[in-house]
Amino acid sequence: MERIIGGKYKLGRKIGSGSFGEIYLATHIDTFEIVAIKIENSKTKHPQLLYEAKLYNILQGGSGIPSIKWAGVDGEDNALVLDLLGPSLEDLFVYCGRKFSLKTVIMLADQMITRIEYVHSKGFLHRDIKPDNFLMGLGRKANQVYIIDFGLAKRYRDATTNRHIPYRENKNLTGTARYASCNTHLGIEQSRRDDLESLGYVLLYFLRGSLPWQGLKAATKKQKYDKICEKKLSTPIEVLCKSHPVEFASYMHYCHSLTFDQRPDYGFLRRLFRDLFSHEGYEFDYVFDWTIIKYQQAQKNRSQPRSSPIPGASGSRVVQTDMENHQGSHNACYSSEIMRPPGPGMRMQSKSGMGKNLSSDIHADKNIVSEHIPSTLFQLGGTSKRHASKPVLPTESVNPAHGNNNKIGPSSSWISSLQRIHYAKCNTIHYVLAMDLVKRILVIYLLEAAKSFDVIKLPERFEVLMERNEISGALALAVPFCNTS
Repeated sequence: MERIIGGKYKLGRKIGSGSFGEIYLATHIDTFEIVAIKIENSKTKHPQLLYEAKLYNILQGGSGIPSIKWAGVDGEDNALVLDLLGPSLEDLFVYCGRKFSLKTVIMLADQMITRIEYVHSKGFLHRDIKPDNFLMGLGRKANQVYIIDFGLAKRYRDATTNRHIPYRENKNLTGTARYASCNTHLGIEQSRRDDLESLGYVLLYFLRGSLPWQGLKAATKKQKYDKICEKKLSTPIEVLCKSHPVEFASYMHYCHSLTFDQRPDYGFLRRLFRDLFSHEGYEFDYVFDWTIIKYQQAQKNRSQPRSSPIPGASGSRVVQTDMENHQGSHNACYSSEIMRPPGPGMRMQSKSGMGKNLSSDIHADKNIVSEHIPSTLFQLGGTSKRHASKPVLPTESVNPAHGNNNKIGPSSSWISSLQRIHYAKCNTIHYVLAMDLVKRILVIYLLEAAKSFDVIKLPERFEVLMERNEISGALALAVPFCNTS
């Protein structure tokens, strides 16, 4: 029997699981909008979902914050309905061979600093900054970074008095050990500086490919966390940032210089990386490393003759995460597996989880592995330095005065033959995506027309095709039913 959540959302297949619950695809019964639903049993020892829903409500309206569609109790479960998003930065990091280019890291850093600043502006600390908790959007939002998973978030200002929380020690480690700040390891109450320090470790993880305290062996979890702490505290910033631009060391030194209740200068940190971006001669064209790889794979597929039909949705298996990555937390991912185009198989982690224990208990997640990366709408371009054209900075910023007056796109007199070919390919991609959108709209229109004539229910095959993103097949299946009306 089909389950309807909140009277509006028909539950689909499970796309993720965690220590305390599952994440499902779901479809709005009237609009056919596809969403993600987090579900946890309301009788669990430490229910977190409704607390997280309250935080999402407070944060609504900010760029890169998933829209909350519905939250509440459904039967014996707590449920949270959110936007369906794309892959996490950890997923994409693995997809790109466990290393990002400097250009990609700086473009991500700009948005990630802004996301953290927004959360702080609402009076909250995230307390679990890591690659798994930043997701890319889908469609027109494919280049936007989203911040998720607020189960460990905490107010750092009193809601009534607006006073900063007091300095305290002997606190349990909350968050993910790999990216935790030095002060968090030392048991000091977290504040805004700690979220930013964790982000610094994330950026260096992307640049380096790994961090020095990964892969440490120990008999117990506590001993392992102690080893991570010891290695982290004994590694000088200059050693950590060796062979990378000095701006990353400057970022880390700045985070370490902040006092407990000091407001960070987020604009300064953005400018630090934007100046580096300009110095390198990059163009802020939102062409990330995965954009190039995905395009190259698409080109390769087009050049290879097909001898058999493209298979449908592939199977998935459950794998265990590194225990190092979880201390009183889990991953959450509202990642799309239905927006993928035909292409070569890729192992994609769809990390997910439900409620969080706010104590120091350690929980391991299970992850669903999909074999394709979700499709994204992107512009084609190079990631190399472009000293011949003026660097373009993003328009999204809390301080729009810095670098937002530039316009994207070089003058035609500067476009080389190679660039012209790139733009032509880009237009082809946009045409294909536009046609896909037209087909989607037509399917919805036909279904609405069918409803008005009380046409019999479409076969299950239709929903399967829609879930697999096989729009042409779904359209072909829908037309005969509508013709009968």
